[in-house]
Amino acid sequence: MPPAVRIGNCSGFYGDRLSAMRDMLTGGELDYLTGDYLAELTMLILARDRAKNPERGYAKTFLLQLEESLGLALDNGVKIVANAGGLNPAGLAGAVRALAERLGLDVNVAHVEGDDLVSRAGELGLGTPLAANAYLGAWGIVDCLDSGADVVVTGRVTDASVIVGPAAAHFGWERTDYDALAGAVAAGHVIECGTQATGGNYAFFTEIPDLQRPGFPLAEISADGSSVITKHPGTGGQVSVGTVTAQLLYEISGARYPNPDVTLRVDSLQLSQDGDHRVRISGVKGEAPPPTLKVSLNSIGGFRNAATFVLTGLDIETKAELVRSQLEAGLKVKPAELEWSLARTDHPDADTEEAASALLHCVARDPDPNVVGRQFSAAGVELALASYPGFTTTAPPADGQVYGVFTPGYVDATLVPHVAVHADGTRVDIAPADETLAVAPASDPELPEPLPAGPTRRLPLGTIAGARSGDKGGSANVGVWVKTPEQWRWLVHALTVDKLRELLPETADLPVTRHVLPNLRAVNFVIEGILGQGVAYQARFDPQAKGLGEWLRSRHLDIPEELVK
Repeated sequence: MPPAVRIGNCSGFYGDRLSAMRDMLTGGELDYLTGDYLAELTMLILARDRAKNPERGYAKTFLLQLEESLGLALDNGVKIVANAGGLNPAGLAGAVRALAERLGLDVNVAHVEGDDLVSRAGELGLGTPLAANAYLGAWGIVDCLDSGADVVVTGRVTDASVIVGPAAAHFGWERTDYDALAGAVAAGHVIECGTQATGGNYAFFTEIPDLQRPGFPLAEISADGSSVITKHPGTGGQVSVGTVTAQLLYEISGARYPNPDVTLRVDSLQLSQDGDHRVRISGVKGEAPPPTLKVSLNSIGGFRNAATFVLTGLDIETKAELVRSQLEAGLKVKPAELEWSLARTDHPDADTEEAASALLHCVARDPDPNVVGRQFSAAGVELALASYPGFTTTAPPADGQVYGVFTPGYVDATLVPHVAVHADGTRVDIAPADETLAVAPASDPELPEPLPAGPTRRLPLGTIAGARSGDKGGSANVGVWVKTPEQWRWLVHALTVDKLRELLPETADLPVTRHVLPNLRAVNFVIEGILGQGVAYQARFDPQAKGLGEWLRSRHLDIPEELVK
């Protein structure tokens, strides 16, 4: 078997560590360096940038990173692939060429386009969004690399595609090499979020000896698609079966994880420690990709304003009821949406004023900025001397702000252009997959026998279980895993949908689906609608559901004593 290709990552989101590109290029050997700059919220931000200036719409920090690293990459023979092109990959490619010329470097820059469907949204049944971007796959990247590109920038490809493309180009995979492609998707899914694979946001973070500045991850991908997840020597953080498991559970649904080029069978992969800071992913199976592509639809939902009232000391509920009735009575025009929530952060007999206080949040949304602007703010301010004792707010009133709405859409893959644009301007159309397979729920796996009944202790779930959660449009996922076979025998029977709803009352009236993943000793829950209309809508205290898993871990239930010894 030919030697593995070493693919590193230097960005998990727009705003990640600026020095990471240089750190990855100077910290050890690489063949390719990738970066993921796009998220649902990022696409909205870039769409608003483009609306102000058609030459914008890409991640400008990518250019800042290249300014000090492009020469290093060329000297070391490292090719760079990133989705930083956002809504304007051609514009970013041109900016990279201008940067290279200014630096006196000879660089072959190519880009991938076709994902931007906003001009065809109506005919495709996608409404009238501000931005509509299909999630493309890896084969445009492959074509650009095969043409000799040193730097490839893309628009909205899937997060894993920036890793799958270099691997497929390096080994010359065919489009039906599903197992190999699925293995690369698995590796890509682990490293695309940067330091989340090396201990960042990790449930058992106290087990990691050096988390001050975790190193960025890399994947050593072999010709058969198996891989080893690792990091450069001497960098912080940790790569373990646990950190890789956590990232594999991030923002997925069930046993099938569809991508534009292949559907990964998450229930097939095996994890094993392969040395210090080395985790092997093997046994990965893949299936033909689905016939449709997911489309990220971002729209302006209206205008939003908020006020937070501080309620201190006694009679918290009565104070909240008073100010709520007063503010609503003072509104001449009631907003289309008016949401109240009371956070009981107060403690009895508290030794500080902050600890004695609760927070009453009021959020107003309306298509008319005037309805949630001056009249909303004035209604709150006018209560300052006429409401509950100790009246105060966390911030002065402000004008209403635009908020966005995310909606997923789906279109037939044959209707979406996928174009590789070489450095000389040559345009190559990338054909959709010949073979497709609609994604269907996987068969229920065989469950292990429950643990025999025995003594239990009332403890937080996180005593033995890790969790990772995140946003999926208006929905959220929470993946929960344990470390030992005995703990798995308990978890899979104890943590049912009904138990989740009991532990997380905010989910009680929402559709919840549980997916069982025995190879990871994990269960993954998809909670529909908990985030309203996406992160920009800010439907709840934690709009991206990043802390949802930690809330679940903090909840108490009866755990067998033998599992916590």
